[in-house]
Order: sequence, then structure tokens, then C-alpha cells
Amino acid sequence: MDRIINNTDVLNKLIAELKNKSKKIVFTNGCFDIIHAGHVAYLNEAKQLGDILIVGLNSDSSVKKLKGNNRPIVTESDRAYIIANLKPVDFVVIFSDDTPYNLINKIKPNYLVKGSDYKNQEIAGADIVKSYGGQVVLIDYVNGKSTTNIINNIKNAIPSP
Repeated sequence: MDRIINNTDVLNKLIAELKNKSKKIVFTNGCFDIIHAGHVAYLNEAKQLGDILIVGLNSDSSVKKLKGNNRPIVTESDRAYIIANLKPVDFVVIFSDDTPYNLINKIKPNYLVKGSDYKNQEIAGADIVKSYGGQVVLIDYVNGKSTTNIINNIKNAIPSP
């Protein structure tokens, strides 16, 4: 089975199969625009919570809404390919909604994982996961590691005309 899931029927079949095998499903989501060490550390920690890590990846249009017209830097197909080929990631599902709420409702993961910057904020899908006894887990970011920092470093490295 392809690790990048683009079809609702395929996703439904996969989830039914995983639930039938009593696999603990971990779900996280994000833009993952320019992959960096912080992303990899985050995904490694998320994977340790269960058997299968599914990453919801914001589509290009979704990233643009969240981050502005200059983003994403990397296309959704390239981001999906990169994320799907990282060791801790089992499957990637691209979504275009503003939040992964509907995707979380389909997957019904055992663990919903977000970065610790979501502390004291509403996490999309947390209500769903908690309703059946699942857990919402916040993982600390690696200080100084961010796509914004990388973009700023690139801008600062280019001499002004």
C-alpha cells in the first residue's frame, strides 16, 4: 500500500484494517513546509506513543491560508513524499480544510499529538479524541528550529542589491 493516501475509500479501508488488528494509531498534522531537525525530533517522539503514525499534511491552499501568500515554499506533493519517507511516519494524508477536524473524526486515533505551542489553545479534534477515551499529547519543540528561522537565515544570507 502506498504511504501517501489520496483516496477516502483507501483511508477508510486502512483505518478499518488497523483497528481490526488493535493497532494504536497516533495522529499529528502540520504544514511541514521546509523539513528541519525539529520536525524529525517531533515525529520520532510522536511515533513512540503507538504503533502507527499518520501525518495529516496541510495542502498548498491550506498552507497559503495559514501562513500567507509566500508559502508554502515546497509543494504539497514534495512535502508528502518527504514526510512519507521519514522513518517514524507510516502514512501521510493531505487535507485541504482549515483544520484536520474531519480527518481526525474519520481516523479516530488513540493519540492526537500537537506541539507544545498549543498549550492553553483549542486543538482541532481534541473533543473527538477525548470522547472515546483517546489522549491528546503535547510535544515540546526543539528551540531555534523552525521553518521561519530557515527562511530568515536564507533572506539574511542574500546580499541586498
